[in-house]
Order: sequence, then C-alpha cells, then structure tokens
Amino acid sequence: MLTTTLILGLVLGGTYALLALGLTLQYGISRIMNLAYGEMTLAAAFVLVALFQGLGLPPLIGLLVIAPAGYAVGWMLYAVMMRPLVARAGTSGRLEVDSILATFGLLFLIQGLLLLVFGANFTSISYLTHGVNILGVPVALNRLIAFGICLVAGGALVIALTRTRWGLALRAVAQTPNSAPLVGIDVNRVARQGFALGTALAAVGGASIATYQTFSATDGVIFTMKALVIVIMGGVGNVAGALIAGLALGLIETFVATAIDPGLTLAATFTIFLAVLLWRPQGLFGRG
Repeated sequence: MLTTTLILGLVLGGTYALLALGLTLQYGISRIMNLAYGEMTLAAAFVLVALFQGLGLPPLIGLLVIAPAGYAVGWMLYAVMMRPLVARAGTSGRLEVDSILATFGLLFLIQGLLLLVFGANFTSISYLTHGVNILGVPVALNRLIAFGICLVAGGALVIALTRTRWGLALRAVAQTPNSAPLVGIDVNRVARQGFALGTALAAVGGASIATYQTFSATDGVIFTMKALVIVIMGGVGNVAGALIAGLALGLIETFVATAIDPGLTLAATFTIFLAVLLWRPQGLFGRG
C-alpha cells in the first residue's frame, strides 16, 4: 500500500506542480493574481480533445501546438487587459486588487464560452490507457507521460531562470521591480513575458490533464484553487518551491484517499492551506 500511495501520489503531484508553475510566474513576476487561471487550463484541455477527436491529431503533437498558442494568448491578454491595470495602479499597490476583480470577470467570460462551445457534459479521451508496472504498481501510461511533461517543463524552467540572462531578468523583476530599470531591464516587457509564459504553462497543464482525466467546463475553479494552494505552500514566486509543494500535495491527497476517505481529500488540502497561511504565510520554502 505504501508503494502504491507513493507512486500514484507522485504522478498526481506532478500534474499539480505543473499547474502551479504558471500561476507562480504570473503572480511572482507580473503581480497578476489570475483567478481565471483554471479556465485557461480547461480551455487548453478542450482544445486538445477537439484536435484529437476532430482532426485525429495525437495529444503529444497537439501539445506542441497548444503550448505556443497559450503563450501568444497570454501575451495578447496582458497587452489588452492587464497592461492598462498596471499603468493605472502605478506604485499605489492597487494592481493585486484590480487584477483579482478583472480576472474574476474573465473567469465567467471564458467559462461561458466553454459552456457555449463544448456544453456542460463531462469530457474525456482514451489515449495510452494501458498499464505499466512500476515496482509492482500498475500505472496508466498516459499518467506517466503527464508526469514526464511536468519534470521536463519544471526542470527546463528552473534551468532557464537560474542559468540564462533572460531568467536573470525575470528574477530581477520578481524580486526588485522598482530597481530593475536601473540596470536596463524593461519591466513591462519582462512582466508581459512572465504572464505569457504562465499562460503557456497553464495550457500545457490543461493538455496533460486532458490525456487522462475527465473534466467539464465548470471545473476551472478547482484547478485555480489547487494551483493557488500550491503557490502559497511553496512560497509566492518560488518555482522550485511550487514543484516540491505540488508533489507533496499529490502525496497527501493520495494518502488521504487510500487510507482514510476519498471524500476528505479536498478538506485535507484546505486544512494544509489554512495551516500554512496561519503559521508560515511566506510559504514552506519562502524566506522568513
């Protein structure tokens, strides 16, 4: 039972970590608290299903189309909707509140479009569902692929942020946005890149989820809340913390589901969330 919980928990946690990475970037770099993040994730999931069922495009190929499309959508959304909020907020500290209100409205707009186009029924596809034996535990291949996508995306992001000049600029804006212009960094451009990259990661997460989970057009709030819990647990803007916290949350939920009651997984998630907020608001891996 322990081995089963460990393996299935890590696989689930990989999906959670991938979901949280995008929200971490959007808030950590752009200072945008995106409440429509889950709906963006769902939109990518529905697009993948449409590409697979309508055009016969394999999901892994569809992923290569969805990721850059997500980046482009994020770039345009920041330019049209978020940039005016940033300009209006200035240095007053209003951006967080304004972005919450704006993306709350965007949430319902995207959800309404998804309901209109795809309906309210649950959606799923059958893709690489045969099991693979890992240490005596059968795991569906599509779940392992989703976990692999998380490792590749997370590892590439960590390397890019720590080993490249572009990553240095992103971290500079995240840590000291007021001082970054003094060394020639275009804060607006970097913030837009951070938001667009976060949207691309949301799209990749949604496409990964579509390969093995059943979902509907009204599930976005669940994805947003799970991502937000992980961001808070890992420390706002902490990419490595989000990866670790995502894996930890997957392990905890799997343990609760197998050892106690599947109906208590959400309660366990928010119990941890409240505990972190009360006793370590900077996150488990944030600086105290």
